[in-house]
Amino acid sequence: MYDTIVIGGGVSGIMAAYAASLNNNKVLLIEKNKKLGKKLLISGGGRCNVTNRLPYEEIIKHIPGNGKFLYGPFSVFDNESIINFVESNGVKLKEEDHGRMFPVSNKAKDVLNVFLEQLDQNKVDIRFETEVAAVLTEDDKITGVKTSDGDTFNARNVIITTGGKSVPQTGSTGDGHKFAKTLGHTVTDLFPTEVPITSNQRFFTDGSLKGISLDDVALSVLKKNGKPRVTHQMDMIFTHFGVSGPAALRCSQFVYKEQLSQKKENIKMQLDFFPQYTMGEMQEYINKTVKDNIDKSLKNILKNIHQERLINFMLEYLKIDGSTSGHHVSNQQKQALVEFFKRFTFNVNGTQSIEKAFVTGGGVNLKEINPSTMSSKLIEGLHFAGEVLDIHGYTGGYNITSALVTGYVAGYHCSNR
Repeated sequence: MYDTIVIGGGVSGIMAAYAASLNNNKVLLIEKNKKLGKKLLISGGGRCNVTNRLPYEEIIKHIPGNGKFLYGPFSVFDNESIINFVESNGVKLKEEDHGRMFPVSNKAKDVLNVFLEQLDQNKVDIRFETEVAAVLTEDDKITGVKTSDGDTFNARNVIITTGGKSVPQTGSTGDGHKFAKTLGHTVTDLFPTEVPITSNQRFFTDGSLKGISLDDVALSVLKKNGKPRVTHQMDMIFTHFGVSGPAALRCSQFVYKEQLSQKKENIKMQLDFFPQYTMGEMQEYINKTVKDNIDKSLKNILKNIHQERLINFMLEYLKIDGSTSGHHVSNQQKQALVEFFKRFTFNVNGTQSIEKAFVTGGGVNLKEINPSTMSSKLIEGLHFAGEVLDIHGYTGGYNITSALVTGYVAGYHCSNR
């Protein structure tokens, strides 16, 4: 008989198992893989972006998928609590750009070892290479779990921390959503977030733009009325299938949402190559650059403004002869250049698959979860934490913060029940 059983040994699950084992509670952690924390080890490029040190409001802002729900869990355990937990167990952290926190050693393994040592000290039982077939209940109360090899384990509490459907090689294959539905919970539609965006426009598919990398541009997803639904100013890259890089990844969930809103597959995105300039300033910049190089061909003049491959594409796209001398460039052509640089608009038709995404959008409906305990409102003793829930953020330590915070709160509540 266990006090708590945790299903899923990812980042949320190991934190939940640790917190549930406080007060000498007997805890069983069940994991499909041979090892714990597979996704933790690959996070932050193998360095483990363990949390983010920005204020609550900023963190919530970077979790556009129901981030406000986290105000409840944050009142129990927050980003500073994560930092204290890791550092008090011997792994020093450092702050990098935008509040991102990494181990000083740059080794995700060091962070994982903190958790493994705590699980060991608190005598948490771990069963590897074991799949849960069913979560057992009686009279709307948790009684335990049954594994696929026929074993039954009894417990008063179960915490489901099985992740979403992204990065399936880590074991996240949507099991928790099946359990949730079986237990009467609703699961919102799942969709990929933090994933490259696809387009079937010819200038993508024929490779005209493939490999062109852009620094600090503003990429927008446009609403039906042509106004931006969201804009992210970051780096990006053109690919043979569409757009990728940080700006595109952050826009990806809004491509999905705008497709739903507009009820059509193809929606528009817009790219501003020079977000530091207003339209008027861009016009002045183009006019001055042409005037200062009046004897050169337009193609050579524009090389001072951007990389050659983009300039060649732009002139062909605008049907402007690049060999025209600066003396003969018309005001209409200059205006067309400004329009391209500030408002290059293209169609996209979706994103890559959920399996290729960094993060899963959608999940267990938060209306059915108590935010201060992560407990189910439907089944006594049932808890959820991490990416199995309908919470999703941008990369930068926000999703792992959500996973660790909700995992701790769920486990802590179980340890006190």
